Parts: sequence; C-alpha cells; structure tokens
Amino acid sequence: MAATGTGSARHQVIVVGGGFGGLLAAEKLRRAPVDVLLIDRRNFHLFEPLVYQVATGALSAGEIASPLRAIFKNDRNVRVLLGEVTGFDLARRRVVVDGMPDDEGERDFEYDSLVVAGGSSYSYFGHDEWRPFAPDVKTLEGALDVRRRILTAFEAAEYEPDADRRAAWLTFVVVGAGPTGVEMAGQIGEIARDALRRDFRSIDTRSARILLVEAADRILQEFPPPLSERAAQSLEQLGVTLLIGHRVVGIDAHSVSVAPGNGEPDVVPARTVIWAAGVVASPLAALLAAQSGAELDHAGRVAVGPDLTLPGYPEVFALGDMVRVHDADGNVVPLPGLAPVAMQEGRYAARVIRDRLRGREVRRPFHYRDKGNLATIGRNRAVADIKGLQLSGRLAWLTWLFVHLFYLIGLQNRLLVFIRWVVSFVTHGRGARLIGDTPGRPEQGSAAQTPRAD
Repeated sequence: MAATGTGSARHQVIVVGGGFGGLLAAEKLRRAPVDVLLIDRRNFHLFEPLVYQVATGALSAGEIASPLRAIFKNDRNVRVLLGEVTGFDLARRRVVVDGMPDDEGERDFEYDSLVVAGGSSYSYFGHDEWRPFAPDVKTLEGALDVRRRILTAFEAAEYEPDADRRAAWLTFVVVGAGPTGVEMAGQIGEIARDALRRDFRSIDTRSARILLVEAADRILQEFPPPLSERAAQSLEQLGVTLLIGHRVVGIDAHSVSVAPGNGEPDVVPARTVIWAAGVVASPLAALLAAQSGAELDHAGRVAVGPDLTLPGYPEVFALGDMVRVHDADGNVVPLPGLAPVAMQEGRYAARVIRDRLRGREVRRPFHYRDKGNLATIGRNRAVADIKGLQLSGRLAWLTWLFVHLFYLIGLQNRLLVFIRWVVSFVTHGRGARLIGDTPGRPEQGSAAQTPRAD
C-alpha cells in the first residue's frame, strides 16, 4: 500500500471521527497553518443527544445530522474522506483506511499529528445474541429501526384478536436507566398516552405497558438522588413502570427475562425491546493500545496522559469515550461519558497542536469544566444539575431545550428543530411517524428469528 499525502509542506493533521471530539478538533484547526484530513465512515455529523427523538418520531433524521462537507465548505485547509480506519502504523506515522467509495481496498495516509476520536457503542455485556432483538439508539440506523419497531407494534396490536398477543405488542421494555433510557421511556409514554390515543379504533394506546429496567438502586446515577427521585415520579406519571435493582438475563423475539438481583427471572412477553445500558470503547482504542503499549481498561478504553496523548507518541491524541485519562502521577481522572467532555477534549487537542507549531511549551494538562447535567423525561418534565443548582419540571425542561438548540450544528437545523418542537408542543403531535424498512435488521418478531412455541 502506497502512502497518500497532500503534497503540501504544511503540517499534516489527520482527525479520525466526525463526532463531537473530532469535529471540534477540526473546527479549531480550520484557521491554523495546517492541512486537516477528517476521516469518518459516515458523511455526516450526528447530534447524538437527540437521536432518541428520531426514534420516537419527534424529529426527522436530517434535522439532527449535518453533512461534514457542508460544515467545512468554506475551510480550504480541511478535507473530508469517507472511509473506515482499520489500522495504524504509529512508528511510520500512517493511518490505514478501507471502505472508501472507490472500493479499491486499503490505503495509507501520512500525518504529522493524529487525533483519534472513535467514540463508543453500547455493550451487551457478552450477550451479542441479544442485539438483533434489542436495538440501541446510539446511531441513526438504530434510531430508525427503533422507530419502525415502536410504530409497528401499535399497528400490529390494532388487528391482533388474541388478548395475550395484543398485550405483548403493547409492552415496551427499555434496558438501562441512564439519560438515554429515561428519555426513551418517557417519550414512549407520551406517544402512547398523548400522540396516538385518537389514532386507533380497536386498541386503547394508553393501555401500553412500558418497563424501564435498571440494575442499580436508582435511575440517573449521574444526578443527585433528589433529582433521580423527581425523574422517577415524572416517569410514573407517564405510566412507566420502574424495575429498579433488576437485571436482564434473556431476550428473544417474543419476550424479555428479568430477574430481581440474584432472584429467579420473570419472563415478560414483549415484542419491542430497546437497549440503553453500558458502553464499550471503539475498536480503534485497542488498535492504538496494541501499537503503543498503552493499557486498556475493562470497557476497552485506552490510557492517555494528562495532555491526551499516547505514552511515547506525543503527536497522537485520543479523545472521548474511547480513552481513560491519567494525571501526571498516573492516577485515573474520572470523566463522564458526555458530549461536552469530548468537545472540550477536541478543542484542547487542537490548541496543543497550534501551540507546538508556534514553539510554545504546553504546560497545562486537560481540565474538564463541568457545566452541568440535563435529562428530559417528557413535556414540561426534566431534571437539571447545574453546578450544584438542582432544577426540575418546566424550568429544567426549558433549560434543556435551550442548551440542545444552542449546541446543535447548523443554523438551518436549529430553526427546523425549534419549529418542530413548537408545532409538537401546540398540537401534541409527532410529524416524523413514518415506518420504513431498515436494511440489515431482522424483522420484528419474525419466525426466522425465533420459532413460536404456540
């Protein structure tokens, strides 16, 4: 494989990943004397905090995704490459890319500085066989699949004559009570009790059963206990049943097995299961660890220093959910798996690269400025923990709306989302309730997945 470069004598920066960390790193280098190559296997940046709203028909996919080329169309020093990074050669300073549109196989790209922000995915805790039956909402494809499953469940229940089977179609199980799981459960509750309640003739959508399963002792572990309690009360008002201290021990096309602690499992007939529990680092973390000798933790995160670089490779930065940051003494710096962390890390890495080019010594390690935590449950229902200030209800909900609009990429998307939210608030409707096929995903409850016992 021949190495590919730009032919320029300028400093070459490769940024891997168009998520929050990689995007902010590239943006902060757009006016620096460098050439930036941004590599991603998708041609768009996805605003992950609102993916669940696509999954529940509140927003359309295009309203939370922005084409990477459009973001950098006015930045002549930034190039975008559609492809998947499959390897690194840190000694020779090269990145291996496959899956490019020309389908010509792997190619090498040279760099002077490398920023890797591969992100993470949900972990099924060693049970990947559950994945076809319990999709996640971390990707756009997953969100569209979940939306199809939710809406199809109501359609199937409308013409199901058997009461038990109808109840299974109207049972929704969300696994994991972090912010995504809480938001998903709350949104399904609003769909069943508000948005769809006049749309069907044979079923009462308000009879839908929504279960939120959490192995810990409370929901929203990242929040103070009083806010967790208020969020739990809001969920219960929306008809969500909380199964706290319960763990999922089995999932198939027709049911979920849930056990309280170490107790005997209870089989819950359910056709729609959504996974929002646990994360595992991108495989790129393991590739970097193998090349550099850096440690990996139990979640597959690679160890980086206080300046976010790999040990022995000061030109290689790793960011976001795929890293575990250490201070100068080797102690782990605990950081939440939130978009603001990745964004601040991306800005920091870009600043270090700029300072090095100017001959400035980098003295300050990365420091995360915690601006707070937000989670929405539903209409006029949210919780917020902002530097010790605890909010709930309508004020927290309005804060959540403002913050997410502010950070959403692109003026057009901000306007579209704002208009969509206003219309939804006034009409109690959801304008993106479309059922489409999702290539590569098994059909919901199909006989090809699991034979029916009856």
